[in-house]
Amino acid sequence: MVSTAPYGTWQSPIDAELAAVHDGRPEYPGIVGDEVWWTAPRPAEGGRRTLVRRRPDGTEEAVLPAPWNVRSRVMEYGGTPWAGTARGRRGPLVVFVHFADQRLYAYEPDDSGAAGAAGGTGPRPLTPLSAIGGGLRWADLRLHPERGEVWCVLEEYTGEAPGDVRRVIAAVPLDGSAAEDRAAVRELSDDRHRFVTAARLSPDGGRVAWVAWDHPNMPWDGTELRVAEVAPDGTFERARTVLGGPAESVPQAEWAPDGGLLAVSDRSGWWNLYRITGPGIGPPDPGGPGPGTGLGDSAAGSPAGEVTVTSLCPREEEFGGPLWKTGSRWFAPLPTGLIAVVHGCGATSLGVLDPESGDLYDAPGPWSEWDPALAVQDTRVFGVAASPRSAYEVVELDTATGHARVVGAEHRDPVDPAYYPEPQIRTFTGPEGREIHAHIYPPYNPDHTVPGDELPPFVVWAHGGPTAHAPLVLDLDIAYFTSRGFGVAEVNYGGSTGYGREYRERLRGQWGVVDVEDCAAVAETLAAEGTADRARLAIRGGSAGGWTAAASLAGTGLYACGTFRYPVLDLESWAEGGTHDFESHYLDGLIGTLAEHPDRYRNRSPLRRAGRITAPFLILQGLDDVICPPAQCETFRRAAAEHGVSHACITFEGEGHGFRRRDTVVRALEAELALYTQVFGIAAPDVPRLELRTE
Repeated sequence: MVSTAPYGTWQSPIDAELAAVHDGRPEYPGIVGDEVWWTAPRPAEGGRRTLVRRRPDGTEEAVLPAPWNVRSRVMEYGGTPWAGTARGRRGPLVVFVHFADQRLYAYEPDDSGAAGAAGGTGPRPLTPLSAIGGGLRWADLRLHPERGEVWCVLEEYTGEAPGDVRRVIAAVPLDGSAAEDRAAVRELSDDRHRFVTAARLSPDGGRVAWVAWDHPNMPWDGTELRVAEVAPDGTFERARTVLGGPAESVPQAEWAPDGGLLAVSDRSGWWNLYRITGPGIGPPDPGGPGPGTGLGDSAAGSPAGEVTVTSLCPREEEFGGPLWKTGSRWFAPLPTGLIAVVHGCGATSLGVLDPESGDLYDAPGPWSEWDPALAVQDTRVFGVAASPRSAYEVVELDTATGHARVVGAEHRDPVDPAYYPEPQIRTFTGPEGREIHAHIYPPYNPDHTVPGDELPPFVVWAHGGPTAHAPLVLDLDIAYFTSRGFGVAEVNYGGSTGYGREYRERLRGQWGVVDVEDCAAVAETLAAEGTADRARLAIRGGSAGGWTAAASLAGTGLYACGTFRYPVLDLESWAEGGTHDFESHYLDGLIGTLAEHPDRYRNRSPLRRAGRITAPFLILQGLDDVICPPAQCETFRRAAAEHGVSHACITFEGEGHGFRRRDTVVRALEAELALYTQVFGIAAPDVPRLELRTE
């Protein structure tokens, strides 16, 4: 029976506990023999990630019990934390990173798949511990059992400061000889570049390719594709750059089965897929030079024109994305010569590209977002995908038949899907007529309607990054609010990925301006057209989105309140060593350097403008966060309190940048809901009260 009740008071079966239990997604699928394996979240087990295998009969089982936690801290955002092969001594062999100590471990599970079960032994360490700074960290694992090694990125701290770090491509012996001896780890590359991905070995074993970049660039600004020969001792020699540069982003490269080199580049203004040919790189291009032809690396002493770069499918779509995690894989060559690709503009699809004809065929199915995490075996492609009606799941595409199916972490509706929101894909007009992309989720609950002509409260969600985007997928956090009578507007503001380089570079020098204006333009339009109640608008965001939310409260009078989740609040401390190495120069592009533009740092920083905030706010912060340290939240809170602003600040022990534990997710969602009901004057007696203070 449908009842009449004001927005924000609706009863919903989607509670915070339900959202927390289903928080997280499968990641990093890979092939071990005839099985597909992946990492999976365990919110109820301290937020750890385990390794899961899908048996040939379709059953799924965890490979590693608690407390094993398969997750890397390289660049703090991590990267591919495991690799496996069916060619162990007694069966499968997997190598993984354990989050607690960041060591590499080798493990050969027995038939039960349980660590340490009868007939098997527990994981054994392959790498040593280091007491210096952040220690030794590993990611982007590539197993080479024929060489008795695992190749990966080594991140080694040389001091206590966040910037006291070096990164190289390294080979770790599988026999355990490096478990107590750092010298047993072979460094395959030098450390001339600040950042590297792991090396991809050519089919003949004679060449390698990897991506590298340096401060002040972020990997979506400019990277280099490096190619080298493999010496008899396994080290790399005669390395040179064959693609990329300070203003060209190359996030991924792979060798094709025929020995050709493939890479994604945004040289056209969009991340597209290219074939790179030339002496010492791969076989000659049968099609000859095509659109996108470029030059070789002058640093290598190559004559102009030596390297040929041929576009395989030129489109105003993205076939790549921002390299936040090493090992991200937007495309994967198949043994047949075809290439599996994740592509799209805004939403993404899984396609199969014929590199000779340029024909591209998309996989059937409802999925609207594919992670850059492709794995292939024979004619099959595995990936992680979601849709507006389903959470992330492991999907298999058989390119021989064109059939796609879910094979792991299958979405099962925990409630009647009638309570899920229906997104509207919209394009808004912002200042100077610029386009703004957004997903609008009106409030909906099949059990309720509203009296009269009441307009709903709306919460603008600003995504993190900021060089990222809000995906078009089922999110129970959103459903938690929409099923209670709150609308949600996810804004892919200027600077977001998925819409070409020009769109994402709108934030260059303009962070705190364009993102704030775009979010405000969406909110203003929703209010003006009668979709949202202008008096009951809020804004929330996490990380860089928390910055946008805080800057919006300080710079506009539009919102009645805001929620800042592990936010950036103090620009000057960030620029002066207050964050980790990977993002330590991010502001050089987003704001400008502190030395050249100190006024921008003062005028845009929420901390410096705390006195301009009059709306109540909620801060949610992990105490172990090294990306956005909790100290800046306390400094900001005190500055706002000096001006009598109502606020609440909730901190969580054991949480870093992003929340993973079930109890944390529950507390954070309930506190956010309480903020909105209290500020908007909504009578919701079943919502735990949030203590707002002014001191």
